[in-house]
Order: sequence, then structure tokens, then C-alpha cells
Amino acid sequence: MVDTISPALARRIGLAAQGFGTTPASPAAPGTPAGTRQFNLLLRRLALLQIDSVNVYERSHYQPVFARLGHYDKALLDKLTYGRSVTEYWAHEASFLPLESLPLMDWRKADYRQYYADRPDSWGASNESTLAWLRAELAAHGPLRASDIEHESNKRQGPWWGWSDVKRGLETMFRQGDVVSAGRTRFERRYALPEQVLPDDILNASVSREDAQTQLMSLSARAHGIGTLGDLADYFRLKQADALAAALRLEEMGELIPVTVPGWPKRAWLHRDARLPRRISAAALLSPFDPVVWERARALRMFDFHYRIEIYTPQPKRVYGYYTLPVLIDDRIPARIDLKSDRQAGVLRVQSAWAEPSLLADDVPRIAALLRSAAAWQGLPGDIVVAERGTLASALRAELAGAGRG
Repeated sequence: MVDTISPALARRIGLAAQGFGTTPASPAAPGTPAGTRQFNLLLRRLALLQIDSVNVYERSHYQPVFARLGHYDKALLDKLTYGRSVTEYWAHEASFLPLESLPLMDWRKADYRQYYADRPDSWGASNESTLAWLRAELAAHGPLRASDIEHESNKRQGPWWGWSDVKRGLETMFRQGDVVSAGRTRFERRYALPEQVLPDDILNASVSREDAQTQLMSLSARAHGIGTLGDLADYFRLKQADALAAALRLEEMGELIPVTVPGWPKRAWLHRDARLPRRISAAALLSPFDPVVWERARALRMFDFHYRIEIYTPQPKRVYGYYTLPVLIDDRIPARIDLKSDRQAGVLRVQSAWAEPSLLADDVPRIAALLRSAAAWQGLPGDIVVAERGTLASALRAELAGAGRG
């Protein structure tokens, strides 16, 4: 029997699956920051944390944890994500993921190897001697950062964002699985040969392409709670045909339940363990790379929220701002805010603030409270400075000023 799920319930299911609207399994005591156990539980709920280097407010993998667990010590999260139980790979984009998930990516590494092998004019095929030299350097001295490797080609070519041949070679081998992450130093990835850092059970694991993709779709479905084929496929960047085959296998096993959601595409699935909450109580700033909003079509379908990050948009053409964060209030996204952590001045800058149609009057104090919490977490003791730009700016400035006087 095919069940019908209302769009509102689907929205709540999706948020609950992402860790909103419920107390963490082992919450820290009131006033006590979350610790390693909470981080581990959250990472396994989400299955991955997307990595991005933009640091104008906060790097992307820190923010989803703050959104769900509140104030915490980033050094403790670094200890986990740069440690031995968590690794990195191209899962969604570049992502942290539990070490036990790494063998599920072997088929993707094989695809990269085949892709480069089929293109004799590719950089890797044209620079085999560089790759061999890098392997030898890692074997003798690894793990190493790209900047640790002394070589005349380790010079950036062209503009500042260009890669050196050393970096390009290491990244080519990283995609193919010839090298793996050995953590990071000041956010710079350290590379190692697999045998230098991976335990035997991971090194010797063998998972077929079909089984791996089925397991990835299972992880995706748990993290979504409910989703279309496109939603579930996008989480680990699976091809639609592969994702459909995996979803049908999971449906046959009883893990996925076919459902219809009015207004959604016809094919959708509910995970059998998904919570169906009657309400969601939540307040959070979402990273542009948070799973709640990273698939923009899903964000539009679920929240009526049209979202585009404008980092790569020339400044005169930006509508909302360089680094706008969607604001989650309960099961709505009623605002977006362009934030900057001005660490030199010690202030959190709201460069623009915009109301969405779903904004309610009592949302503004909750958004102001979110900003105060974010400033404290960022270690910014000064004022929260709200610029004039945006349809929510005046109300937010007034609320923050009133709270300060109180």
C-alpha cells in the first residue's frame, strides 16, 4: 500500500532526520558544550560533513554541528575530524565521513582511475613521473602536506587560486585512492599512502559496486527521512540509474517505503525508521553547505526557499550577499543573513538581512538570539553590527539594540 504524506509532515520528517527538533541522544549538561560523543553520534546521523575553505564567517563543516548541538569547542571537533576515526573523500563534495564508510567509495576511486586511463592527454597520464616521485616522497617521509614537499614544481602557477603540480598530483592520487587523508594541519590536508594510516580492516575491505551503492543509498535515506530519487541520489552524488536500482533493492528489503507527497514528483520514499513528528521546535543558522539546503531543488520544494550562494557572483550582481546563511525557525526558513566574523575588530557583522514570506513577528527575537549565540561561539566580544542592507535589517537592529539595553 502506498501512503500519502502531507508536504508539512514531509518537511518535519526531513528536519527530524537531520537532527533538529529533538534532544541529542546524550546531551551535555546545561551550559556544558557538546563533546566527542555527541560529535560522533551527529556525524553518523548525517553520514558526512561537507568541507569548504571559505572562512568569512565560519568554515562549512563547523556550522552544521553548531546548528544542531549549540556552543562547542571547535578544537574538539578538529581532534575528531583530523583523527583516525574520521577520514575525507569526495562523498558529496569534499567531505569528512566516518572511516568505516571509506570502502564504500572504492567504486568511485576505480571510476576515477578508469576516467584518467581513458584520456591519455589528461594531466595524470602526462605526468606519470611526477606521480611516481610523489609516491616515493610519501613512502620515505609521509604523511605530508603539499607545502611540505620540496620540488621545483611546487610553485603556484597563474592566479593565487591555482594549484602547483605537486598539489595537482596529490589530488589526482587522492581521487584514485593511491593516497588518502592523514588529517589536517591548520586546515591543510596531509596526504599519506593508504598503508601508512589505514587499519587492516579498512585496507582489506572489499565491497562490490552494487553493495556499496545500496549502503550509500541507505545512509542517504536515513539522513533524509523522506526524499525523492533525486534527493537521495544527490547526497553521495550517485547517478540516477544507480540510485534507482539501489532504492528498489532497499524497497524490496523493506527499508524504504514508497510514498506520495502532494506537489512532489511521483516517486518518493520514506525510511522505515524515520520519525514522524507532529511539530518541530528549532532555531538555527544553516551553512550554505548544510544538507538541509545543499540540494537547492529540495530546499525550494520543502521550504519554498529559492537559494543560490553568491560567493562566485560578481559583487554588483549579488542580490542577497557574499555568504548568506538560511535561518531555520521551527519548520520554516523565514530569513537569510549575510554574516562576517570580523576577528580583528571582535564583532559579528550582519552585512545584510532579508525577510522571507514565512517570517512571523516573533521570529525576530529568536533570530537576534541566534546571532548573539553565534557571536559568543565565534569568540567575538564586541557588538553585533547590522548594516542597512536588506528587508529585515532595521527590525533586527532594533531588536538587538533593545535586547542590549535590557
